[in-house]
Amino acid sequence: MNRSAVRATLALASVAALTLGGCAVAPESVSSNATLTPPTRITRDLVHLPPPKGRVLAAVYGFRDLTGQYKPSPDSSFSSQVTQGGASFLVASMRDSGWFTPVERENLQDLLTERKIMRALETPDDKNRAIPQIGALAPASVILEGGIVAYDSNVRTGGAGVGYLGISGSQQYRVDQVTVNLRTVDIRNGQILNSVSTTKTIYSYQVDIGVYKFVGFKDLLQAEAGLTRNEPAQLCVKEAIESAVVHLIVQGLKNQTWALKDDKDWYDPTLQRYLQEDHRYAAEMDKLDTPYDPTRIDKAKSSTGS
Repeated sequence: MNRSAVRATLALASVAALTLGGCAVAPESVSSNATLTPPTRITRDLVHLPPPKGRVLAAVYGFRDLTGQYKPSPDSSFSSQVTQGGASFLVASMRDSGWFTPVERENLQDLLTERKIMRALETPDDKNRAIPQIGALAPASVILEGGIVAYDSNVRTGGAGVGYLGISGSQQYRVDQVTVNLRTVDIRNGQILNSVSTTKTIYSYQVDIGVYKFVGFKDLLQAEAGLTRNEPAQLCVKEAIESAVVHLIVQGLKNQTWALKDDKDWYDPTLQRYLQEDHRYAAEMDKLDTPYDPTRIDKAKSSTGS
C-alpha cells in the first residue's frame, strides 16, 4: 500500500472515529425543554386501581432518608446518595391512587401562619359572622409513616471483554438497590394497621470499543468510543414509593381496613396481580417458618440413591 492510500485510510478512519465518538458522547440533543416526569409501570398501576368506597384522609409528616449514605468521592463528601424529597413523592402517589386525600402536615406552620394573616386582616364587622374562606382544618384518619431505609451499592457487578488484532470491546455493569418502608398508623389508638417494604433495583452499564492498529510502517490508527447509562436514583425511589402505596392499599383490602366501592372490582386484573405477589411473599415467609429437620439431608440422599 502506497503512502497516499495509507493517508486516505487514516483520514477515513479518523472521520469514522470522530463520528462514533460524537454519537457516544451526545446521543441526544444537548438542550431540551422541561417536561413532566415520565410515568413508570407502577405509576400506571397506581392510577388504574379500582375506586374505593370512600377516600381516606391521611397525613404525611415526613418521609426521611434513613440510609445515612453519601455519594462517593470525588462527587461529593456531603451530598446524600438518595433524594431528600421522599415526602413529596409519597403525597403525589397518594393523590394519584385515588384512595387517599392528603392533608398538609409537613409544612403545617406555613399554613397556620397564612391563616393567622387572614384572621388579622378581618374587619370588626367580619368578626361577627362566619367567614366561609377560612374553615376548620380537616383532621386525618391515618398517618403514613416510613422512609428510605436502605441504599446498597455494588450489590452485583460484572463485565466481559474481548480483543483481537488491535480491535477490542468491553462491557461492564453494576447493580444497586434502594429499599423503602411505608406503614399506616391509626390516629385513634396509635395501632399500626399495615406495613410494607419494597425494593427497587438500579442498573448501570458501560460499553467501550477501541481500535489500536498499525495501518502502515509508521502510521498508527487509534480510535475509541464508549457509552454509559445510569438509571436516575430519584426516579427509582419514586417507583419504590409508588409500589409501596399500591401494596399498602392491597394489604388494607385484605385486612378490611378499607373497602372497594364495588365488590366486583376485587377481580380487577391490576388488583389481582398485586394480590398474587403478596401471596407469593406470604408463601416465602411460610418456608422460613419451617422447623429445621436434622434428618432432611439424609432423606434427600436416600431419595436420590446416593
